[in-house]
Amino acid sequence: MTDISTPRPRAALFVTCMVDTLYPGVGMAAAQLLQRHGADVVFPDRQTCCGQPAFNAGYRNDARAVARHLIDVFWPLVDGGDVDAVVAPSGSCVAMVKRHYPILFEAAHDIEYQRRAVQLGEVTYELTQYLVDYLGVADAGARCPGRLAYHPCCHLLRELHIDAQPRRLLSSLKDAEIAELPNADECCGFGGLFALKNADISTAMGRRKVRNVNHSGADMVVLNDVSCMTHLNGILRREGHSCRAVHIAEVLNGTVEHATAERDSPDDR
Repeated sequence: MTDISTPRPRAALFVTCMVDTLYPGVGMAAAQLLQRHGADVVFPDRQTCCGQPAFNAGYRNDARAVARHLIDVFWPLVDGGDVDAVVAPSGSCVAMVKRHYPILFEAAHDIEYQRRAVQLGEVTYELTQYLVDYLGVADAGARCPGRLAYHPCCHLLRELHIDAQPRRLLSSLKDAEIAELPNADECCGFGGLFALKNADISTAMGRRKVRNVNHSGADMVVLNDVSCMTHLNGILRREGHSCRAVHIAEVLNGTVEHATAERDSPDDR
């Protein structure tokens, strides 16, 4: 008998360099989420940085070189029909690919790579966007006891206009109470190189965000970018707060308790 069932979607996981280097558990959680909700996952092991740090610093030639490599890794999978989408657990990296790659190559009059960048950007998704809008996930199928607040990271909210999708998935968590975060749409102060070049302002913004998190009474503040997560956790720890910033992939995958315990090990104190 011929199998006429619908093929499973295939997603290439763009894990991002910070996740790969510092938070591999977030990458594993993202892969497990995709698989559990109906997608086969391909992981191209030649992938590296998207080039955003160089781009933000004004080193456009260096950013183009890194961008060409990422396109060389992912675009053939898309163009050849090996995958349906490229998915990343990072709004900022997805915004770099979708919004800034075409500009990079247009400025260099590189028509072929601009074309590939546009084609790649059309099928590149942030993790929660892909789960909700592409796979049709309405229930994460996980539990997370505690009071959670959601911080919408700047690139995700302002550049990609993604907000309903992560909130919808968080609202489906069993045993979770969703707290309202005052002034949630304010930046946490990280901003990549901004945190290095304007450290005092960055820290002040982070402290303001932490005050709002404390006002919400949340046990955890959930977000979609590990860069913002790192920034807030540094301030939360230094100020002696029990609340922790956690990536949404681990929350939705039901692995956040293990992840939080791991980050709070004696070596990290």
